[in-house]
Amino acid sequence: MTQFPVSTSSEQSIYAALELSKNSWLLAIQVPGRDNPSLHPIRGGNAEGLMAKLDAARERVAQVTGQTPKVTLCYEAGYDGFWLARFLEQRGIECLVMEPASLQVNRRARRVKTDRIDVENLLHTLIAWCRGERHVCSMVVIPSVEEEDLRRSHRERGRLVRERTAHINRIKGLLFGQGIRGINVMKNHKTLAPAELVTGDGRPLPKRLGREITREIERLALVQEQLVETEHERDQAPTPCAATERKRHDLLRLNGIGPTFSAILAREVYYRRFANRRQVASYIGLAPSPYDSGDGRRSQGISKAGNSLVRYSLIQAAWLWLRHQPNSALTLWFHRRTEGESKRMRCVMIVALARKLAIALWRYVETGLIPEGAVVK
Repeated sequence: MTQFPVSTSSEQSIYAALELSKNSWLLAIQVPGRDNPSLHPIRGGNAEGLMAKLDAARERVAQVTGQTPKVTLCYEAGYDGFWLARFLEQRGIECLVMEPASLQVNRRARRVKTDRIDVENLLHTLIAWCRGERHVCSMVVIPSVEEEDLRRSHRERGRLVRERTAHINRIKGLLFGQGIRGINVMKNHKTLAPAELVTGDGRPLPKRLGREITREIERLALVQEQLVETEHERDQAPTPCAATERKRHDLLRLNGIGPTFSAILAREVYYRRFANRRQVASYIGLAPSPYDSGDGRRSQGISKAGNSLVRYSLIQAAWLWLRHQPNSALTLWFHRRTEGESKRMRCVMIVALARKLAIALWRYVETGLIPEGAVVK
């Protein structure tokens, strides 16, 4: 995993936190020698106005101390993405992006919540993190523009697949309501003619219903065309991320790992640097969550705190691994653990297999160590 630089709490450092929303931003600046931070409302999206406030604070401190202070700013990951972090980094501002779910909050049922309280909590968390207290929050690794752009194809494909399924189910539902069954909409949508269909009671389809089904078929055909285009872009479009693409091609060599899974795993997970297997499982959300307090000791299951797209894909890949890699050590381990067990226990153990598979594939793309017993194409 990428290691963040350890920032020392110098007396000459300026710390800032930014509370983001669509219409307005609230900036909190903590300068040396002051107990309370100064708050500055800024119009949402006004990056130049934000830089003006930070430069003014930097100049004031420089006039007093005679040295240009270092400025560190943080904000929560959200709809604004990473463009603001890149904008600030280009202008000499160290920018950190916090994972919102990792921040500690007041657990009272009726807690007071305002932008002022939130931005001050962000600021205090940032100062503690820069002092070396890494447990107070988690920071998001900011991907490069090329790495972020690589994810667009397989994410768009996922949305198009869901949209295609919705159109198919809608057409099937409309036909089923008229007593028309047994039509494979996915295969026959190009030749399907609503005017030629006959309802279950021997009537032709009503005209308005026929036109509605025709429009659904046209939308389905358009989605299918876009799917083909997106898959070609995902697999064939050139990219400057050579290391990531090498890992994707390495994953494609394994039976059971197709173009979709290889693109998701390489471009969402394995483009990063991990120090050990625990970091891999934690990033995906497959790490265990024990509860050990007083006399109570139990397992709460996996954390589900990581990348949900990768987690769902890995569980699907684990089922395919059992089919296409029947003699691998992972498959044999799964069959030993689930022999004679119920279907529910198999569904529980497939999550454990997905975790083991994620770690095995990480070692494979990093060191070339092929999973034991796996078949390479």
